[in-house]
Amino acid sequence: MIASRRSQIRRRTGWLVLPVVAGLIATSCGGGDDDADSAEQSAEITEAEPTASDTGDTADTGGTEASEPAESEPTESSEVGSAIEESAPVVVTIAEDTALDPVAGGTLRYGLDAEVNGINPAASALSAPGLTMGNAVFDTLAAITPEGEAVPWLAESFTPSEDFKTWTVKLREGVLFQDGTPLNADAVITNFEAQRGHPLVGLAVKPFFPETGGATKVDDLTVSFNLLDPNAFFPATVAGQLGMVASPTWLAAAIDDPTLNQMPVGTGPFKIESRSQDSVTRFVRNDDWWNGEVYLDAIEFYPTPDTTTRVDLLLGGELDGLMTNDPEATVTLEEADGIENVLDETGEEQFAMINTSMPPFDDVRARHALALATPLEDYLQLIGLGVSTPANGRFLPDSPFYNPAVVQEGDDPEAALALVSEYCAEHGNDENPVLGGPACTDGKINMELQYSGPSVIQTRIHELLSSSWNEAGFNVTLNELLEDAHIQETALGQYNVNTWRQFGADDPSTDNVWLLCRTIGGISLNWPRYCDDARDALLMQAQAITDPAERIALYQQAEQMIHDAYSYIFLRHTLWDNAFADYVHGVCDRTSPEGDPLKCASNGRVWFGQMWMES
Repeated sequence: MIASRRSQIRRRTGWLVLPVVAGLIATSCGGGDDDADSAEQSAEITEAEPTASDTGDTADTGGTEASEPAESEPTESSEVGSAIEESAPVVVTIAEDTALDPVAGGTLRYGLDAEVNGINPAASALSAPGLTMGNAVFDTLAAITPEGEAVPWLAESFTPSEDFKTWTVKLREGVLFQDGTPLNADAVITNFEAQRGHPLVGLAVKPFFPETGGATKVDDLTVSFNLLDPNAFFPATVAGQLGMVASPTWLAAAIDDPTLNQMPVGTGPFKIESRSQDSVTRFVRNDDWWNGEVYLDAIEFYPTPDTTTRVDLLLGGELDGLMTNDPEATVTLEEADGIENVLDETGEEQFAMINTSMPPFDDVRARHALALATPLEDYLQLIGLGVSTPANGRFLPDSPFYNPAVVQEGDDPEAALALVSEYCAEHGNDENPVLGGPACTDGKINMELQYSGPSVIQTRIHELLSSSWNEAGFNVTLNELLEDAHIQETALGQYNVNTWRQFGADDPSTDNVWLLCRTIGGISLNWPRYCDDARDALLMQAQAITDPAERIALYQQAEQMIHDAYSYIFLRHTLWDNAFADYVHGVCDRTSPEGDPLKCASNGRVWFGQMWMES
């Protein structure tokens, strides 16, 4: 059995244990094992792209003004946007032989859990596999340390105004895109406007910036980001997809020729050489990378949705690394000789998600009943295999933001039946728009459970859930859709209940995009379409202040309100494993240009500029 962990590297050849400080919240957003993919505001808009691989589906207005932020002098710092100063210690297990000198050469063959529709941060729905490929070719304005702090990457510095509504970003001098275009303020503004104007990616941008002047030029290497609301942790939002900077020359060409979305051009350590969707995407070393030497000759990405096949390819020597959040695969890889596992549980949560905008689940009693009817213990043992940490909300138990008073309800079918009976007595003749019939039949609530497939593990999950719900007062209709249709219907609100994977941002303020009233619309990133102005006020206040104790109190209050809305039935925290053959080194040797250690894995994705292979 795998011991509880938050972020570890483990190799079966013996290891040295080092104490480190845990990153509080890592995102995501991504799809996979057990629930739908979703995304972080920081640019994982799939965070709206769920995936049916591993054990999960895919995916992932109004509001009250935040109170005035605490007074603070503007600062210019290489460390900005710290999630909180008091974080829980974590154990990282590192192989003893990692002091080898890096050598150049070799092609890393890496198994992805799904294919993506493009690799354009301004136009593509980038789930974990898309962001992983994006990390090879793009750099972001900021990067995240293991402590959850955002530090400059492509940026040289971030300087906030006193009210945290304007952030001045100074860029590094002399950086070139792979097509020779210079990185400058105009390039960053072009990327911002492209993202803001995109019908999907723009959903994570428009609610937080004015209609014009969201990003303005100060000088050739300086940009001001002008926010609608104070955000003391803004740099964390540009450490993911929204911070990936693409060549403006390429972006313009991709508008005229959308096929170029498959051939990205960035400033990163690797340049794309070829891409055959559903087969292999190959990147080669960028010898002119601004941040130093790149060791690998090339990286080849192989989308392999079937987890067993992906694991077999790694163990058989046909892959050198892979991503998975399938607990069974993680157990297998932990027990395998010659495999190094980078384990991370600081990212997304997996849950059943309820559409609160239509009958029957516009009534909190129906939502509460479904939670009570959920077989939490069976799910954690049969699906999570006892490996993953049970989820009571968005935060792990060792996070300062965790509220111990919030406990996910479940395994109480008798209490569920009582609420179902009460609901059906009052609303049994209401129409369920998704099913096109009455809300109740024979005293039971009619509902659809939607998920993405085909997937063996998805089928097991949804048969488990539907069986328990059927016995506790629900008539469950299963609806398996292909990923694209599943995501579309979720975004349009055309579902009753689905399974999803989301949250887990490096700073919790970045996850506001999934919760605020202002992100509800015809196409919604607030997927449950649940609006609570009081909750919004807490969340906006928490992003506007830097005092750790005040932030803790605000987030703990917000977690109670999220629980009480019963729009999510939390199941487990996602345990990601980025596994590598033991001849692959440097996975966690990533540092900022100023020497700050950086996270080596986040929400299923890793970075490749520092990796090398034994010859």
